[in-house]
Amino acid sequence: MSMERKKEMGGVQSVVTGEELERINTFAKRTLSADEVYSFAVKLCDNEIDRDGERFAHKTLEELAELFVGKSGIFDHEWSAKGQTARIYRTEVVETAERTKAGDVYCYLKGYAYMLRTEKNESLIAEIEGGIKKEVSVGCSVGKSVCSVCGGEIGLCGHEKGKTYDGKLCFAELQEALDAYEWSFVAVPAQPRAGVMKRYGTAEHGTLRELVKTHGSRASLRELESMEKYAELGKAYLKELRSDVKSLMLTAEDRFDGETIGKMTEKLDEAELKELQRVYGAKTAHVMGVQLSYGEEKHFAEDESDFRV
Repeated sequence: MSMERKKEMGGVQSVVTGEELERINTFAKRTLSADEVYSFAVKLCDNEIDRDGERFAHKTLEELAELFVGKSGIFDHEWSAKGQTARIYRTEVVETAERTKAGDVYCYLKGYAYMLRTEKNESLIAEIEGGIKKEVSVGCSVGKSVCSVCGGEIGLCGHEKGKTYDGKLCFAELQEALDAYEWSFVAVPAQPRAGVMKRYGTAEHGTLRELVKTHGSRASLRELESMEKYAELGKAYLKELRSDVKSLMLTAEDRFDGETIGKMTEKLDEAELKELQRVYGAKTAHVMGVQLSYGEEKHFAEDESDFRV
């Protein structure tokens, strides 16, 4: 994500006064004066589709806005107290007149951060004002990663990010913000406008796997690898189940169209598919039973009891 100085708002704040200073002081152990504080704005994340084929939903940005208040700014996502340089004291979701690749209104989460004017921070402040330290990335977690094509769980629904289905681009929409960890100054962010290091997804960088590799134990990595194997088995199982349901529906009802059924089953979860399998399995058995009985020959008893009066 791009870290932007507040040029459109009248330039970088060199002196913080009034309500802004009051907000900052809620995080300080002692009351800070205006000349002790340097503040700046950062674009944390947005709803544009990023390089990983993912984006934050507008509602998720609003949820993250609350979670990021009070979070520290560090460098390259190194979770160390030595790297703490700034803290976000307020946030807002900003809507623009632009449109995203998906065609909706472009918006982003804007954070307002402060740091102390110390000898140690002089060079960093100079780099911020000079545009050298510009890009930032956030560390956060979300509950759901939803497919833009079918609304199912991405990775389980069968659609692939970056591909187009019936004219609709497939990407993952990140929903249900769970936590915000930190934001970092980085060299190459994931998002073109606002780089994101997400704790969810399938890309190699900024994912759960990357997080475990960097901060977890060997046991955690083995457990994750085991979970990934089960996830692959689950995907194969759902694919087979969808295929079976499609075959049963086509057998039971000749009026159905195969392409339409395929699109419909892609949106269903396991419980829904199992119910269709039960219903159309019974219908198929009935249809097949009628067809078999229709062609049977009647066999009379050898003792000719059918003619006995």
